[in-house]
Amino acid sequence: MHSFSISPCYACVIRTKNKHKTLSPLNKHRNLQIRAMRAVVQRVGSASVEVDGRIVSEIGPGLLVLVGLHDSDTESDADYICRKVLNMRLFPNESTGKGWDQNVMQRNYGVLLVSQFTLYGFLKGNKPDFHLAMPPQKAKPFYEGLVDKFRKAYKPDAIKDGIFGAMMKFGQ
Repeated sequence: MHSFSISPCYACVIRTKNKHKTLSPLNKHRNLQIRAMRAVVQRVGSASVEVDGRIVSEIGPGLLVLVGLHDSDTESDADYICRKVLNMRLFPNESTGKGWDQNVMQRNYGVLLVSQFTLYGFLKGNKPDFHLAMPPQKAKPFYEGLVDKFRKAYKPDAIKDGIFGAMMKFGQ
């Protein structure tokens, strides 16, 4: 069960630049478009990650970010996602009354990052297929590097993350 404390509700998906794969002429889908790293960003009043009944990370107001790694992702993709997430103007400016004016850093809010390979899943008939996701042995160090990028670009103590590969439960 996933639950989030949200005020007001806002979520968006960020993807890095398009990557194209040309398939053989025998295939009907000649120009299958494959996107690189994905991030689903949810503005939250608070969020936590629980593993085995124990809270492993939590933030107050800020952003919950589900990160999906594609097998072809590079450091430039990670840089792009980090920059975009931290600079998205999703919060109102209380001094001017202007909506959608400040980013998470200007508000001094937290960011909770969660690795989510299922963002690269699709149905093959009735069965999920995750072959486009980065394999776990490659994804774990890549994801840890992404978390470090966020910590270096913002305040280290404001960036939290779940446990890579664990069955996680999100809560408020």
